[in-house]
Amino acid sequence: MSTTTIPQWRLKGKLVQACNCEYGCPCEFNAPPSQGHCHGTWSWHVEEGRFGDVDLAGVHFAAACKWPGAIHEGNGEALPLLDERMTPEQQQAVGTLLSGQAGGPWGIIATTLTTVHEPKLLDWDYDFAGSDTTIKAGDVLTMELTPIRNPVTGDIFEATVVLPTGFTSKALNHATTSDFSVRDGVSYAYPGKDAAWGDFEYDGPPA
Repeated sequence: MSTTTIPQWRLKGKLVQACNCEYGCPCEFNAPPSQGHCHGTWSWHVEEGRFGDVDLAGVHFAAACKWPGAIHEGNGEALPLLDERMTPEQQQAVGTLLSGQAGGPWGIIATTLTTVHEPKLLDWDYDFAGSDTTIKAGDVLTMELTPIRNPVTGDIFEATVVLPTGFTSKALNHATTSDFSVRDGVSYAYPGKDAAWGDFEYDGPPA
């Protein structure tokens, strides 16, 4: 689909992410990633929205990515993951979004990628519960969030980062993971590192 045929679109829903950084992911503050490289997954869950005439309400999809340095330094690799319950029209719409052609956060992410694997269509199990959210996409992706806890008292520690100019979400509630792994394409596993969730609202195409 060429950029001249991109229809009007708008999406609202929940974003869930996890990565290899320590709690509070410095990438959100334009600082270098904790380990010098970025391995992470964004998972989008559309509550309402359309891409032209295609209804995307209830659609789940994710991008599992890795970069050898900070994201903005490029040379990244991505594996798109799609809910197998999508219709062919929904698959095409989401594929166009993830390609970056239609703008939104994917228009930024796509500029940092040099390798994009073929999308995987997977059975999707999504149970949103804030910092206890669980996502499983076939045998490829597992994201099991759990609250950050005070190391002395064991009490739940809550932290929300407000990002007025954030491009994936304007506010992210931070947690950690009891299990986080990708087992195809960009394989990695980082339980016990940073995770976050928040609302998103995007529209396009860019002017």
